[in-house]
Amino acid sequence: MVSKLARIALVSLAAALPFAANASMLRSTAEHVAQNEDRSYQALVTAANAVVGVKVKALPNARSNETLGEERNGSGIVIRDDGLILTIGYLIMEADDVQVVVNGVAVPAAVVAYDHATGFGLVKPLAKISPRPIRLGTATPLGQLDRLMIVTGGDEQTISIATVVSKRQFAGYWEYLIPDAIFTAPPRLDHSGAALINKEGELVGVGSLFVMDALTPGEKMPGNMFVPVDLLKPILDEMVKTGGQRAARRPWLGVNSLEEDGRVKVMHVNEESPADKAGVVAGDIILSVNGEPVETLEKFYGKLWRPGSEPGADVKLTVLHGVSLKEVTVRSIDRKEFMRAKPSV
Repeated sequence: MVSKLARIALVSLAAALPFAANASMLRSTAEHVAQNEDRSYQALVTAANAVVGVKVKALPNARSNETLGEERNGSGIVIRDDGLILTIGYLIMEADDVQVVVNGVAVPAAVVAYDHATGFGLVKPLAKISPRPIRLGTATPLGQLDRLMIVTGGDEQTISIATVVSKRQFAGYWEYLIPDAIFTAPPRLDHSGAALINKEGELVGVGSLFVMDALTPGEKMPGNMFVPVDLLKPILDEMVKTGGQRAARRPWLGVNSLEEDGRVKVMHVNEESPADKAGVVAGDIILSVNGEPVETLEKFYGKLWRPGSEPGADVKLTVLHGVSLKEVTVRSIDRKEFMRAKPSV
C-alpha cells in the first residue's frame, strides 16, 4: 500500500496530470477524485504499488565496480503476474546477490536477463510478492511539457511530478545508442530503475541517468533520461527465454568516448578490453572506422555496428594520437564476454 503522504500526492497527480487548470479547479477535482476513488486514481495507486526496491551486491571482482560500485541500490517495476521485475540493467550487471524490497521486506531474487542494447534488466523474486503488475504503456504520444509521475521503490517510496522537456536519440559514451529517449525535469538523483508513469497509470519509461543537457544537447539544463518502455515490448519474451536479445550481439571495443569539436575523442579505455589490447589510449581521437570518417558518436556506432557485423570482427580505426596519425586494428568481442559472471554451483 502507498503511504498517506504518497496517497495525497497521487490524488493531486490524478487531478493535475490530465490537464492544466487553475488552483481552485485543481482543488475541486482532487477532492472529487479522493471522494470517489475513480478509475484514474486507482490506476495510479496500482502503478505506484508495482514499484519496488532493488538492492544488488556485485561480484568482488566485477569489472563494473570501478564505475558503479560493489553495492548498488535502485528501483524496479513488477510487470507480470509471476512477479517478473523490470529495472535498469546496470544495477544488476555482474551481480552476486540481488534482493527486491517490498513494503520494507527484502526478498531474494535472481537475474533473468540483461540487454546492453536497450539497457534493460529483468529480475525475478524467489518467493511470491504481493504487488500487482503495472500496465505497459507507450512513450510514442508523449510531447514536450507533458506531465508524468516518477515513482521509486525501496525502504521509502517516493513520488514526484516531472515534465517532459525533450525526446530524442541518445548516444551514451559507453558504446550505447537508443532512439526516442525521454528527458524530464526537474532531476531526481534516485533515478536508477525508477518508473515513469502516465496519467492512465501505465509505465512509459525506466530511469537511467542524471544528465546536464535534458532540453538540448550542449545546453545546460539538469534532468533525467528515461529509456522508453516501447523498446522492451518486442524483445521481452526473448529476454526471458534467453537472458538477452540476439540483436545485442554486436562488435564491442571497450572505449568511452565523447563528441568534441566535431570529433570522437576517447575519454577512457576499459582495462583488458579489445581497444586496450590494441593500443588505443585516452586522448586518442577516432577519425574513421573501416576507412569511413566519423564525426559523432552516432556515426561511430553506426559504422561499428554496420549491418552484418558480428563480434569477433576486426575493426580498423584511424586514430589521431597527439599530432600523429596511426592505424589500429581492434579485434572486437561481444560485450557480454567481457563481463564477469557468478560461478555456477
